[in-house]
Amino acid sequence: MTDLVRVVVVDDQAVIRGGLRLIVDNEPDLAVVGEAGDGDEAERVCAAAAPHVVLMDIRMPGTDGIAATRRILDAGGDAAPSVLVLTTFQDDDYVFGALRAGAAGFLLKDATPDVLVAAIRAVAAGDAIVDPAVTGRLVQRWSELEGRVAPPAPVAGPVSNLTGREREILIGLARGRSNRELAAELFLSEATVKTHVSNLLLKLGVRSRVQAVILAYESGLVRPGDGTSANSFASCDPSA
Repeated sequence: MTDLVRVVVVDDQAVIRGGLRLIVDNEPDLAVVGEAGDGDEAERVCAAAAPHVVLMDIRMPGTDGIAATRRILDAGGDAAPSVLVLTTFQDDDYVFGALRAGAAGFLLKDATPDVLVAAIRAVAAGDAIVDPAVTGRLVQRWSELEGRVAPPAPVAGPVSNLTGREREILIGLARGRSNRELAAELFLSEATVKTHVSNLLLKLGVRSRVQAVILAYESGLVRPGDGTSANSFASCDPSA
């Protein structure tokens, strides 16, 4: 990645914002272009700074990170930044809330600087990141939800409108495959895979790969345990 990745840091604690700024600005291809202490300020800063990535805290006074994520993405349209949610709270409801709002990824605040930097680069490149510490619980949550329905549900909703190839791509995403891995498995170029991903996101009416996978589970296209890795989305390798 040769272009400078513009980053906005959102956290209600100044010391945490300062620490994140030091980590980000220490990288030659990353730069903090704005900071905010709450969700409302984050909306204003993002509108003015046009970042590529937003590091978003969840629990903040006033407008929280989930609501701010949704508003920033709605306001940005096609040019909206990728939102990487950071929190100290390992709470499934917050994870689902952030991802459903359109966040491209989720990391705990105790992630190492190297992991954080790699995650920023990854979401800036269009990949999805979920902290390995919570990925297993996400899969478990889906398993519990699926267990409430005895027979497998037929594929329904927007997923039913995907082409066969797009369904293959979506299933691969649900199994934690990177664009590179999907290209190798399906004998396609990475550029073609990226095009299919963009098309299926548009058809599904979602903003991120993570939202697409959530929809794949909810629609019945993918079921927990059906070849799904506990490390889905956990890779922080931006070249993957």
